[in-house]
Amino acid sequence: MSKVRVRFAPSPTGYLHVGGARTALYNWLFARHEKGDFILRIEDTDAERSTDESTTTILEALRWLGLDWDEGPEVGGPVGPYRQADRLKLYHDYAQRLLDEGKAYYCICTPEELEARRKAALAAGTSPRYDGRCRQRGNDPAGADGRGAVVRLLVGEEGTIEIADLVHGPIRFETGDLDDFILLRSDGMPTYNFAVVVDDVLMGMTHVIRGDDHISNTPRQIVLYEALDLPIPHFAHIPMILGADRSRLSKRHGATSVLAYQQMGYLPEAVVNYLARLGWSYGDQEIFTQDELVGYFSLERVGKTPAVFDPVKLEWLNGQYIKRASADRLTALLKPFWGAAGVSPEGLAGMGEDRLQRMVCLFQERARTLTELASSSRFVFDGKIERDAAAALKVLTPEAKARVRTLAAEIEALPTFTAETLETLFRTRAAALGIKLVDLAQPFRVALSGKTVSPPIFPIMELMGWNAVRRRVEEALEGEG
Repeated sequence: MSKVRVRFAPSPTGYLHVGGARTALYNWLFARHEKGDFILRIEDTDAERSTDESTTTILEALRWLGLDWDEGPEVGGPVGPYRQADRLKLYHDYAQRLLDEGKAYYCICTPEELEARRKAALAAGTSPRYDGRCRQRGNDPAGADGRGAVVRLLVGEEGTIEIADLVHGPIRFETGDLDDFILLRSDGMPTYNFAVVVDDVLMGMTHVIRGDDHISNTPRQIVLYEALDLPIPHFAHIPMILGADRSRLSKRHGATSVLAYQQMGYLPEAVVNYLARLGWSYGDQEIFTQDELVGYFSLERVGKTPAVFDPVKLEWLNGQYIKRASADRLTALLKPFWGAAGVSPEGLAGMGEDRLQRMVCLFQERARTLTELASSSRFVFDGKIERDAAAALKVLTPEAKARVRTLAAEIEALPTFTAETLETLFRTRAAALGIKLVDLAQPFRVALSGKTVSPPIFPIMELMGWNAVRRRVEEALEGEG
């Protein structure tokens, strides 16, 4: 078998959505597993809808996911991607070859004429296929009135087309159900099916892995391969992704843009792990390293039925990756999220890298996203906090405030302000008062964080420092309750 070569070929008409990202991932994993090549091709022949901004966004999303591609048109420069808009001459050359061999012909039927015939066919209860009336024109590109022409492939009316799909198994089509479809439009731009076949041939694709919404395109492409006397690649059509209501995944089910998950505080490896498992499995294992995904991936393990996107499970998985991430990496990723949460640049700088990383270690166990981690840890920085009024009323009772005042004076007299000395002091005082440790620590937690839930309070106090702790305590004692 020749070296495996696969491609991901998005149209730059918007962002990279979840479904496209999974298709790219499956191609990438298959290529890496087989030690083959993963090619990126931008299908930008739709000049009206394609934009450079969309291309940039797609590339940014792929890079964020870590899906690197292997080659491109540049020589001695940065790698790819290929762009169909740069390859128009190739499509014209192949169309001319088909015209010269009598396998394609010019058609001058206008859109209005075609629509009238379509309606007539439907009214007569027949299939609204192109009726082939321009087949005899052959290489004549224009009529007597100078109308522009499209190029159509001459498709036979008998026979069958069989696809040995690597996911769905054998799929069969009748050739007679196809019409003489267009290869080149009247403006000279290639149609999707024609450009894809030419590119896949010239780029040596051995496998075409894509969504099963493309199954209807496959028989047309096979007919084209046969007309060009070129080898047909293996096809694998991946079932689509559905929302919880079993309808096609859309914005109403939540974010569908890959980069939206980056902005919401998801780690790329968590998104990759989730997308890999969205239609593929390896036993009961849920969490995979990248090396494991590459090592285990195979098309035989891709399911035949649609997968359901579960944002709750993705959030859980992201939390698992946050727990396992190094503090220095999380700290670097968190800085813009802290800024968005209202932490000032001065506040960040004042903490210093070491204290920031120590704080991250305290909070990462509970967080499901970077956004959540940044929001929950914001109170540690020396700034204003939003205190939960109900929590303050319940916890900061007059009796609790009296204990806080007494204990604050003892804290200030400590020779060292560390988590260990603070915990020893709190335990000693709680024992002396005959109360539980939580009854003494919880008023401090509400005073410092504004909430009743946080990581262990003593390391938090050490990170904040006595001056910040004293200021928060004084603010809490001055409040009502």
